[in-house]
Amino acid sequence: MGPEVKNESKGAFAPRYLVISPVKDEEKYVERTLRSMRAQTIKPVRWIIVDDGSTDSTPAILRALAEDQPWITIITREPGRDRLPGSAVMHAFYHGLEHAAGVEYDYIVKLDCDVDLPDDYFERILGRFEQQPRLGIASGIYLEEGTDGWKPIPMPSYHAAGASKVMRADCFRDFGGFVRERGWDTVDELRAQVKGWATTHFADVEFKHLKQEGSGIGNFRTNVMHGDVYYLTGGGPLFLSLKVAHRMVAGSPPVVGGLAMLYGYLRCLIGRRRRLVNDAEASHYRRLLNQRIFRRGSASAQPVTSTGSR
Repeated sequence: MGPEVKNESKGAFAPRYLVISPVKDEEKYVERTLRSMRAQTIKPVRWIIVDDGSTDSTPAILRALAEDQPWITIITREPGRDRLPGSAVMHAFYHGLEHAAGVEYDYIVKLDCDVDLPDDYFERILGRFEQQPRLGIASGIYLEEGTDGWKPIPMPSYHAAGASKVMRADCFRDFGGFVRERGWDTVDELRAQVKGWATTHFADVEFKHLKQEGSGIGNFRTNVMHGDVYYLTGGGPLFLSLKVAHRMVAGSPPVVGGLAMLYGYLRCLIGRRRRLVNDAEASHYRRLLNQRIFRRGSASAQPVTSTGSR
């Protein structure tokens, strides 16, 4: 397992955080993630990387860059084994968490291995947690590279990026941890909010997401998955209709993107799939979504001032 690391940081600020990273076939990106973690101004007490059966050079890269770092633990799961139902990422995450027994930490991080973090990423994020006792889940904002360079990906104000999700340990225990299904990174926030925790992201703390969402399974399947997740997390028909219409016009691909999302939702509805949330959490989610609609409508009705603000 290796020894825990005592953080050496500025002043008395030395939060204890545990990082768990499921990884599979990320040879193109994992080195950048490893180097950015090694450069952090505040190191985690333990970083557990779960190689979930990679068949490329990911394991060799991990061994080469982590062998002299006592705070990094690599767990290798053999490829080709039978898959458990639900999200493979979450099963790998919990496999890593099982290996954290005895590690003392105040925060827990689910970190993907296709990101590039600034050196002070965790120092800044955890500093915000220390200032806000009821902040339960947070992240920075992520950038993805397009034809016109690196651009931030818009997120609702209450959402933390799943690729780098920082959670107060007390909050994680309070909402019961992640569900082992697609939609885990919505359900966690709903359950945390219902229990009185704040969730958010900080737009002034940026990190790069090196692999665009959907690149692994394709745009069509990604849109279908979004429809599935929307149903499973308790989303209502009003926001769904607007979301589908938007993807019909601006989706990737246009028209098909919207129809794929609608198909994902309807197949769950017709199949009477069991939702991942209870009635209170579903109602809370619908209120959040409807507030986004009305706020956007209200903002668009306001005149633009000379400063460009609304």
